[in-house]
Order: sequence, then structure tokens, then C-alpha cells
Amino acid sequence: MINVENLTQVYTNGKGVFNLSFTINKGEVFGYLGPNGAGKTTTIRNMLGFSNATKGKVTINGINCRNGAKELNNNIGYLPGEITFFENMTCIQFLVFIGEMRKTKNTILRDSLIDRLDLKTTGKISKLSKGMKQKLAIITAFMHDPAVYILDEPTSGLDPFMKNEFMEMIKEEKDKGKTIMMSSHVFEEVQRSCNRAGIIREGHLVAIEDINTLDAMKNNNYIVSIADEKDLKKIETSGYSFKIISKNKFEIEIKSKYNDFFKLLSHCSVTNIDKKQQTLEDIFMKYYGKAGEAVE
Repeated sequence: MINVENLTQVYTNGKGVFNLSFTINKGEVFGYLGPNGAGKTTTIRNMLGFSNATKGKVTINGINCRNGAKELNNNIGYLPGEITFFENMTCIQFLVFIGEMRKTKNTILRDSLIDRLDLKTTGKISKLSKGMKQKLAIITAFMHDPAVYILDEPTSGLDPFMKNEFMEMIKEEKDKGKTIMMSSHVFEEVQRSCNRAGIIREGHLVAIEDINTLDAMKNNNYIVSIADEKDLKKIETSGYSFKIISKNKFEIEIKSKYNDFFKLLSHCSVTNIDKKQQTLEDIFMKYYGKAGEAVE
């Protein structure tokens, strides 16, 4: 469905993307991952026909994204990483405007998304919180039932409940056979939804991995709080890799032997335990080493 072929775009400072080639199959959820400034946004701009590549091309369903951007517009649901609205409009005015621009006459899907995401549509966009603006952007991307979604950090600003709701929406669209490209920094979101992931660094595509391969790189780190700081001695002699956060709190890395880990904790005065959410940057640092500076 999406074919990126030798895509290169070089900026005047020498940064950009270089000889990117990958495909995204119809019905696939594809993660597009990389540190900030790696080139993700430049790639997405070319997919949407917003940029002129130095060489190479992107096609969606066989249509050149630059030459056929107008034709593709109604078949793509785009959610940008940095969202800009007409701030003086209300939410419903904006959604009506976008619907008219796309010539979308049926509003049943739009209205069901408004209800599902609990978007308040009467207030001006300028008064909305970050989370409410993100809901509005999601509805804008989904309400015309596109065949292809290009989503850049789609859960940014959403509360945990709405993040779960959004991930359910992704699953439903995947089940319908939609093609989805999703950029995210949260490993759990990628793990939950994606089939494969492409990893970009400093403008170069360094790997395309099955999501299970990325999962195998992930450590399981826990934040443990204890009532008695003397229990830290037990942790120090346990052989586990850990670091002290405060006199009553430490972070510990567990790779295996969970029974031994919980047996150790049973001999400590544990007051709280949380699993640390691992970012994709943590995996990049482990898998590829320290990334250099890059500009998207």
C-alpha cells in the first residue's frame, strides 16, 4: 500500500533523510521509530506530498504522493505531531469545515467519534486543553473513514483512559484491513498495535524489525519503595542491577528469575512497586548506542 523508494531529501545544513526504502503492506500497522530529530517528520511530509524530495519517491496505492496529493487526500487520515487549528472556530465549526473541504456528506462516523472520545464541541478551540485538542485532531483524521492512516505521536496529551480507547480504535481499523503508519515514543503502544517497526537514525533507516524482536530488547525495570532503608542492604547483595533513587526507593532491572525477585521482595518492607514504562529511546541507546544530533 505504501512504497518508499530511495527517498532522499537534503537540507541546506546537510541534514535530512537519505536513500530510505521500505514498504508497508495493506492491512499492516507499521511503527516508525527514532529519536527526536531522526527524520521521521521529513519522511511523513513526503508521504503527504508536502515536500519535494531531492531524489526518490513515495507512492500510496500506486499513486505518486507528490503529484497525486490532491487525489490521495480523501484516502489518508493524517494526524500531525504538532497540531495547528483555526483557534477562533469552535470544534464543530472546524469539523464541519474539514468535512466540506473533503466533500464528506455523511456525518454519522464523525458524530459517533465525538461521542466516543467525549469531545466538547461548542467551545472555541483556543480554550481547549492539550488533551481536548488531541481528541479533535484524532476525529479529524478518522471521520472520513480513510484507507490509510499516517499518525505522528497520536496519543500525545491524552489521559490513560483515552489512550486505551485510541488503541482500541487502532485495533478496529486494523481489523477492517486499513493500513496504518504510526510514529510513537511509547514502546507499549507500538508493541500493542504494530506488526513491524522501521527504525530511523540520523536520516538513515537502520533496521526494520518484527515487533517481537524489539520486545526482546526491552528490559523490565521496577521502581520499589520500602519502609525501612536497611532493606537496601538486601538489595545490594542480591546480584541484581539496581540504582538508588532515594533512601527509601530504588529502581531494579529484572531480566529473568521473577520468582527469585519476588522472593527477595517478600523479605523487604515494600510499600509500593511500579513497573517503569520504557521509552523507545532506552531501546535505541541499548541497540544502537548514542545517537548523534540530527534535525528533522
